[in-house]
Amino acid sequence: MREAAVGTVQERIVVDPQICGGKPCIRGTRIMVKNILGMLAGGYDMEQILHAYSELSREDVVAALDYASAVVDEEKVVALGA
Repeated sequence: MREAAVGTVQERIVVDPQICGGKPCIRGTRIMVKNILGMLAGGYDMEQILHAYSELSREDVVAALDYASAVVDEEKVVALGA
């Protein structure tokens, strides 16, 4: 993960067993990183995500992407299907 992203992710993403079952969320919300990723996978762009979740900032969405990138980089990748 790029150095500038580390601080942003730590400031904006929280993993707390008391919030959303410990799934990574945007700090101060119950909006999970997976919700943002799902919207992007479904074709939403940044503006549509920000409109759907007015409490989010552009930096929150970018932090969610940086977090997901870091997790994928650290985890064992398993092929699905086949």
